[in-house]
Amino acid sequence: MNTLLIIVGIIAIILLFTGGFVQSLNFLLWVGIVLLVLAVIVWLVRMLTGNRSA
Repeated sequence: MNTLLIIVGIIAIILLFTGGFVQSLNFLLWVGIVLLVLAVIVWLVRMLTGNRSA
């Protein structure tokens, strides 16, 4: 019974860390999408206005 408790504890810790990593990666994915959209908007504005000095 003691071994089963240790195995369940280890699995719980692994799932806890995995859940945290997945949430942080999900957040970083959204940050990346937002930055990509901003980069495309800036590129379009530069192409439409003709300002290529920046």
